[in-house]
Amino acid sequence: MAKKLRLGIVWSEFNSEITEPMLKEAIAHAKRRGATVKAIVKVPGAYETPFAAQKLLARKDIDAVAVVGAVIKGETKHDVAIMCGITKGLILLQLKYKKPVGLGISGPGATWKQAKARINDYAHRSVDAAIWMSKL
Repeated sequence: MAKKLRLGIVWSEFNSEITEPMLKEAIAHAKRRGATVKAIVKVPGAYETPFAAQKLLARKDIDAVAVVGAVIKGETKHDVAIMCGITKGLILLQLKYKKPVGLGISGPGATWKQAKARINDYAHRSVDAAIWMSKL
């Protein structure tokens, strides 16, 4: 019998009308895919997700992490700057800990309407990527 993947989830609370359903769908999708959600860490915004992911990746009882959140386009390029930092941080953590991180943060450039329409898609992507990459 194959060992169940032990998944941690990092949830960015900012834009909670979008991210709370993302979290719920990520949990449900992980269960459907046969993974066990061992921990959920809530952070204030997407910018804080790499730090929380690092805490989870350091745990021996976590095999992979899925990150969910939404970075909505505003009047400036702030969303682009935030996402560049987040993605670089998460990539470096994967390499450091040799454990996958599934990215399920919508943006940059996403409108509120676009992010809302992609709730399930991004929740599924984060879990599926973590599961897929943990098999390598």
